[in-house]
Amino acid sequence: PHPTTSVAGIKLNNHTKTVACETCHIPEIARGGVATEVNWDWRTMGKLKDGEGFKLKEYTQGDGHHRATYKSIKGDFTYAENLQPEYAWFNGVMNYTTIATQFDPSKGPVEINSFEGSHDDPGSRIYPFKKMHTTQPYDKGNNTLVYMQLWGETDEALWGGYSFDKSIKAGMRNNNIPYSGEWDFMETLSYWPINHMVAPKEDALACEECHAKEGRLAHLEGFYMPGKGDKKMLDFFGTFAVLGTLGGVLGHGAIRAFLTRRRNKK
Repeated sequence: PHPTTSVAGIKLNNHTKTVACETCHIPEIARGGVATEVNWDWRTMGKLKDGEGFKLKEYTQGDGHHRATYKSIKGDFTYAENLQPEYAWFNGVMNYTTIATQFDPSKGPVEINSFEGSHDDPGSRIYPFKKMHTTQPYDKGNNTLVYMQLWGETDEALWGGYSFDKSIKAGMRNNNIPYSGEWDFMETLSYWPINHMVAPKEDALACEECHAKEGRLAHLEGFYMPGKGDKKMLDFFGTFAVLGTLGGVLGHGAIRAFLTRRRNKK
């Protein structure tokens, strides 16, 4: 929270009723030259060089270190730095897709994890998230996730035989999970609440980063926020109310100072 000795500090502290501290104090993630993965494509794994697995170091981070953009055992990767978070209402409850969860991949990317929250929930705050996109195998017949045997001294291991078919069969069998015998690739999304990488206080978000028509929170609906959208009349009254409050506080302070001086003179 900001010092409450100023009107601005009081107003900023009031934001914590609806805005998480992390939202303003973590303006970007993957700062300082260290990148973060934002996409992982399993479909391309298994490419070998001279019969051996390999990796390509094509992405150079801001700190000069290389990151592999392809690995034979995992596929292709995409990275990002100084990435603006995704914002959403969040009440602290996360929901996870498990091996028993059925879904319909034809409706679009499947959310591996999702979160709860809304403007109407008093326990929710606007919160920053990292969104990760992945293309991965699933049980096409049962519409569920799959276990894969990744390593081991057998050609069933994905990181040895490079066969999704064999590794999925082995993974499901070894974990006693029903398997239809059919698999395919699907797109998934996962969301990760951001708690780390707090920036120095001077780098916290300025008011206009959010209170603007095309600001960071422009996509959030169902509530009014000064400066967001085309509600000019509401903006006018909102500005009037803020200025009125400021004038009231300053006026009250001036009157108290005047009366204090009068009592001291007596």
